[in-house]
Amino acid sequence: MFKKKRVNADGAVGLDLDPSHIAAAEVHVNGSITVTRGAVADLRPGILRDGEVVDPVALGEELRTFFAEHDLPRRVRLGVANQRIVVRTLDLPPIDDPKALAAAVKHEAPDHIPMPMEEAVVDFQSLGLVGTATGPRTRVVVAAARRETIDRLVDAAHHAGLELAGIDLSAFAMIRALRPAESEGAVLYVNASGLTNIAVANASGCLFTRAAAGGLDATISSLSERRALTREHARAWMTHVGLLTPLEEIEGDAELIAATRAAIEEGVHQLADTVRNSLNFYRTQESAEKVERAVLTGPAIAIPGYAERLGEQLKLPLEPVLAATTAEDVDLHRLTVAAGLAVSSVG
Repeated sequence: MFKKKRVNADGAVGLDLDPSHIAAAEVHVNGSITVTRGAVADLRPGILRDGEVVDPVALGEELRTFFAEHDLPRRVRLGVANQRIVVRTLDLPPIDDPKALAAAVKHEAPDHIPMPMEEAVVDFQSLGLVGTATGPRTRVVVAAARRETIDRLVDAAHHAGLELAGIDLSAFAMIRALRPAESEGAVLYVNASGLTNIAVANASGCLFTRAAAGGLDATISSLSERRALTREHARAWMTHVGLLTPLEEIEGDAELIAATRAAIEEGVHQLADTVRNSLNFYRTQESAEKVERAVLTGPAIAIPGYAERLGEQLKLPLEPVLAATTAEDVDLHRLTVAAGLAVSSVG
């Protein structure tokens, strides 16, 4: 779990479990990741809360139906993202031997992970040798998830009759799916969906990640409740209204259009605050690198002007990006994380 050295397609389906939807992707890898087949379905509210499985049996039933309807292979790699996952960057003495590095991480991790080690599933990703003020160090990113969180995911997968090829951080998958072959400097990645996934990465790998509740799903819920709309209608109105066209030029009920525009504006502002707070926290770390640009992915991209407004509020050049695809009629806006999960991390 969690480790990444080189990407390799091994036939597993990437399975992203967002509080608002299930997304599955099969991919082809040829220097970059390309979605060859994808499927998405809305997830009944309450099964996942803030990224954690509340009802493994209900989720298992949803997955069983989803895989049967789309005739998907049952070997999957799952993503995990929630606010209780802890990610820390450690600088260790230069270590070349993988076994020695693993032993060093096991020794140091308890001092940096604020949870009992017997209740945690811990893994790490090496970023290689870096120069520091105290000389060369082996830098590693350590990720720890509550064991109960992983157990519930595993239970749901088994209930659905799925074979688990692995479990990975959704943030790592997002980066794999979107990172260009050649990249310079640290980049901010944001996936705005039912959960907001935030990461900072450079060419070596993920430097920082944090998941936050809310995201685009909170805006959809707010609009649907205020205007007595279904979630599907609220989502459609947000895409119709967007942030670019003057209100008087948009067709439809004027009051609903104004309410939709206000909800989107409020949602962008809240997302910007969430991302800014996470980025400021990252910048306080001794090993932090300068972040000069950002990438936005997820369903928020479908809303005209959303990415531009978020970039303005973050005061960063921000590019909306989706995973590449050769498939037709796929909801690519919700497939980014699933695409990244469909590739394995092998030695």
